[in-house]
Amino acid sequence: MVTDIKTMDLAALNQTLKNEAPVDIVRWATTLGKSIIATTSFAPNAAAMLHVITAADAAIPVVWIDSGYNVPDTYRAAEIIMERLKPNMQIYIPQWTAERRSAIMGGIPHPDDDPDVHEEFTRQVKLEPFQKALDDLQPEVWVSGIRQEETEFRKSLDILSIDNRGILKVAPFFYWTEEQVVGYMALNKLPSCKHYFDPTKVEDGRECGLHTAA
Repeated sequence: MVTDIKTMDLAALNQTLKNEAPVDIVRWATTLGKSIIATTSFAPNAAAMLHVITAADAAIPVVWIDSGYNVPDTYRAAEIIMERLKPNMQIYIPQWTAERRSAIMGGIPHPDDDPDVHEEFTRQVKLEPFQKALDDLQPEVWVSGIRQEETEFRKSLDILSIDNRGILKVAPFFYWTEEQVVGYMALNKLPSCKHYFDPTKVEDGRECGLHTAA
């Protein structure tokens, strides 16, 4: 089935998909006949999303923007998850190393201290590598693990939304609570990191920029 994303009735589809299991939402997305990617950060409980992706279609490219600032526990957990689930990983990194950026920019800027510097930092470590991934993979559909309860911005979205680039964004866990995700992780005995740090967010409840950039 090849579908014109621009003419999709998102309101009706969101209502239909609201009660579907995450894996079935991803399977539905694969029937659209469009190029598709998924993204992961390997944050806590990220394996739930990757478990769903590989169950639905293990060939889906999974983009990881490795900023270079992940803590050791995150890197170790990522290796375990990749070895177990074997997702089709596509790893992108910034042009500058974390050490070079720290020397030039003086460490990780806080968004409240100097918004312009933080914006440039975010562009370098997240947005620029992600744009490279988009240029390489040319996705028309983007599956992510965002949930409505995570930030104020995400409350304005839904399972399906279309960004300014015309990419259909699919969030199979959108209406799930943290408790439900943790339960899914336990049920499927999925590994997770305990310690995670996103230098573009610094604090919980902030956006990293990927979902607000377009």
